[in-house]
Amino acid sequence: MTDYKARRTMMVDTQVRPSDVTKFPIIDAMLSIPREIYVPDSKREAAYIGENLAIDADRVMLEPRTLAKMLDALNVQPQHVALDVGCGFGYSTALLAHLCDFVVGVEDDAARADEAQSILSQNSVDNAAVVTGPLTEGAAKSGPYDIIVVNGGVAEMSPALLDQLRESGRIACVFIEGTLGVVRVGHKIDGMVNWRFAFNAGAPILQGFEKRDVFAL
Repeated sequence: MTDYKARRTMMVDTQVRPSDVTKFPIIDAMLSIPREIYVPDSKREAAYIGENLAIDADRVMLEPRTLAKMLDALNVQPQHVALDVGCGFGYSTALLAHLCDFVVGVEDDAARADEAQSILSQNSVDNAAVVTGPLTEGAAKSGPYDIIVVNGGVAEMSPALLDQLRESGRIACVFIEGTLGVVRVGHKIDGMVNWRFAFNAGAPILQGFEKRDVFAL
């Protein structure tokens, strides 16, 4: 029988802490939340690998290091309300729910959204809800948000998501530039989002976040 608790400890000790993530709430969340239940059954044995984990043909669960460093850079606080874009089967939503007041997860696949909500509910994550819709549209009805996490690559950011960010709020995502990716954190100040480099990372570009062609006559 697989000792997933030991694997969680090893994940934190070999992937998270060495990446300079030391905030106790993040470490506590990653040690206590069973990552393996938030992946398809066929992927459970690979749940703790140190790389992005494919959960569908064009979607991944971000590697533990990347997600932990994003949460660290966002400085999530207990009073915050968060939006979790591309939440997959709910692991990132569960982490955020451990760190803040309430989380809204967004999934563009209805079956995956339903399963994520079911897993969260079965595990008593009562301060989170998962909605179905285009990832680029977020969940405006529950906004504005103090924190927005985008779980995947972005070539071009959605203006709708930035509109849902509260003044002084923060958003993090993996910007893809050619073959390279960098995580940037956006800070909303006077209605404008200013982006700052955080660290290097990679992820497939999420549907709707591709670079749009601009035609000029």
